[in-house]
Order: sequence, then C-alpha cells, then structure tokens
Amino acid sequence: MGEAGVLTTNSKPCRRPVLLAAVLAVVLVGSFFVAEAAADEMTTTTMSGGKGDRGGGRKRRRRSSRRRAEAAAAPLMVPITVLKSAADAGAVCMDGTSPAYHLDPGSGAGNNSWIVNLEGGGWCNNVRACQFRKTSRRGSSDLMEKEIPFGGIMSSSPADNPDFYNWNRVKIRYCDGASFAGEGFDKENGFYFRGQRIWDAVIRHLLSVGMASADQALLTGCSAGGLAVILHCDEFQDFFPRTTAGGGRATTVKCLADAGLFLDAVDVSGGRSLRSYYSDIVAMQGVAPNLPPACTARLDATSCFFPQNVIDGIKTPIFLLNAAYDVWQIQESLAPNGADPGGAWRACKSNRSACDASQMKFLQDFRDQMVASVRGFSGSGSNGLFINSCFAHCQSELPATWSNAAGGSPAIQNKGIARSVGDWYFGRAEVKAIDCPYPCDGTCRHII
Repeated sequence: MGEAGVLTTNSKPCRRPVLLAAVLAVVLVGSFFVAEAAADEMTTTTMSGGKGDRGGGRKRRRRSSRRRAEAAAAPLMVPITVLKSAADAGAVCMDGTSPAYHLDPGSGAGNNSWIVNLEGGGWCNNVRACQFRKTSRRGSSDLMEKEIPFGGIMSSSPADNPDFYNWNRVKIRYCDGASFAGEGFDKENGFYFRGQRIWDAVIRHLLSVGMASADQALLTGCSAGGLAVILHCDEFQDFFPRTTAGGGRATTVKCLADAGLFLDAVDVSGGRSLRSYYSDIVAMQGVAPNLPPACTARLDATSCFFPQNVIDGIKTPIFLLNAAYDVWQIQESLAPNGADPGGAWRACKSNRSACDASQMKFLQDFRDQMVASVRGFSGSGSNGLFINSCFAHCQSELPATWSNAAGGSPAIQNKGIARSVGDWYFGRAEVKAIDCPYPCDGTCRHII
C-alpha cells in the first residue's frame, strides 16, 4: 500500500459503560465490532434487554439455536492499515494520529468493484465528550483494534453476501467525531477536528491503489457512518469520471446509508434534544463549510446536518435502510434522560413490551414522521428504500439481519435486506419498501 503501514500487533478494544453492546452480542457474537459501534453512540443510556415478542418458549428456543449457530461461524478478520502520509495534509484523528482503514481485496468477477464503508460510532459536542473520545479508538488510531471482523454486507461469504462478497471491501475507521465532516483545531484542548480531510485523504489513497479504475463502487456506512454517507454521497460520485472517452458511463457509483436517517424530532418533553446536540457538534467542529451546498443555500448549518433536509438534493443514487423505531433515536433523541427526569420512559425505552398506550402512540407518530420525511426522496426512480418496523439500529453489517443464510433477515413483502439492496444496486427491481406499523412484522430482530 505504498506509504501506508500495516499494523499487526494486538490491542484490546475499549470497553463502554453501556449494555446495548451486550444485547447485540447475544444476537451475534461474531459481529461484535458493529455491535460496539452502536453501543458507542449510546453514551448516556443504560439499557436492559426485554424478553422479546410474545410467542412462547418454543420461539425463544428456536432463536437461541440460531444464535448459537451464528456465534459459531468465525468471521473474516481484516488487518488495519494506518495511512501515515495523510498527516502531511493535516488529515489526522482527534489526537493527531494518522487515520486508518481495513481492506480485504476483491477477487474474480469482483476484482474491479469496490465497497467503501464509513465506520459509525457517535459524535462529540463538548470538551468533556471529545476528551473521552480522544482517549479511545474513536479518537486515536493508536488505540484501534489491529484487526476487525467483516460481516453482513462486508462479508466474504457468498452464502451470506451473494452480491458483494468478492468485491474489494474497505472500512474507513472513524476517529473525528463529526461524521467525517469537521474542520478545525482546538489548540487549548489539543483536539483535531479533521473529519473532512480524513475523508478526502483516504478516498484519494484508495483511488491511487486501484479504485480509480473501478467498474462499480458503493459507499456504505451505518449510524454516524450512515449520516456520513448522506453528507458525502455526491462527493464520492465526483471522485469518478462520469463518462468514458467513448461517451459511456465509466463507473457505476451508488450509496447505501444504514440507520443514518436521524430526524429533527420533538422529544418527550416538547424540546428538541437532538437538534441542540447537533448544533453543538456543528459549531464546535467547524462542520458548516463541508455540508451539502444545496442545503446550506436555503437552511442553517444545523438543519443541514439532519438527513431529512439533505436527501432530496442528492443527485447520486442512494438507498436508505432504516428501522422505523430506531433504537438510538428512541434512547437519545426522543426520550433522553434530560427530557425525562422523572424516568417515566425508562422501562419503555429499554423494553418495547413495557411501553404503555400513550408511549406507543408517541413512537408511532415518530414512525409516521420518518415515513413522511422520505416521501419526496422515494419519488426518484434511482433511489431505494427499506424502512422496516423493527426496534433496531444498524442492520447491514450484522449477518443476522443482513442475510437470510444467517438465520432470517428482516423482510418486507418476503424480501430481505441483502436481496433488496442487491436488486436496487444492480437494477434487478425497483425497491421502495415501507413496512406496516409495529407490531405487524414478525421477521424483525429487535434489540430492545
């Protein structure tokens, strides 16, 4: 990889004081990396798993058997590459270390196709939160795992991932705290906010080692990485020539944002907790100049960090995969502790079966808001959509939710997530799938 060095020493991942990682690990031990990414975003909430849907002991035993089988399947472990030359351009993690990625090369028919996955893992909005992040793998490449598992859409298994298993698959590590969009330096605290530079430097490096000649390219990411996909989708397209010398299309470029549809929603106290949080991130990390200009030409910068205000202006084909009852948003946007000081929502947001009628009505209204937010987006024939009625967060990188081969992907009208994404990407079928409201869907892999 030229100037980049591959690190092979072992290190232990940082622990997080959140129980969601444990809940997700029960669903799939082999995909701990994605589970921890979701957990890292829930930095203020303690979760306890519910007992699941009604269905009796037999259903629970079947799920337990599936989980044991899934846990036994060893995932592909992919080593880290630290891009040392990126530091010359100021493209550094929050602590000043060089950015990093993991690459599993393609083979056969997929040798000239690329998936670029933007890692998720929350944000930081103040000195205390950024200091914590700076001293973790979310802010320093020195503290990152030296190899990570590739699962779901990143899997090398043709059974689990039939459409993309033999592509070049890259995960760009997340170490800036603003969805790869910040630009600034806090000299007093030693924080480098260089997400936009990291994005640019790593993509240019990948182009230099083969991606520039790609026949097909797909930008993906979940959670904060899913938001990054939405913010950078058209930029990704712009890295590739749109036509060949003969006038044909040079590279088919598309984007997939998983669990990135964060809504500017009213919380249970009548406030807008997530808007306040996002406003702090945008201001602290200098995000405004790097937001999509089609949005900032008409709205303030904080509004343009919300996907609902960006998606209609994206020109590159993009697929939105989201749970209508997104667990992170329930925990941290709709019913965060600050908006629920009396704890009235504590049981509900940890166990959907504990929600009373008024709470479920509130969640159904949130689902309706999500559906309304994609109405214009879904009108484009080039876009894809899969909004299921699950209590989940990130579904493309977990084998249990990505592929039917791993035990039963959530499905809408009998079509699972992997097939839906593949049908959309390769033009086999139009995919504009919106589930009926909870609890109609019996295929979900709920995590609360």
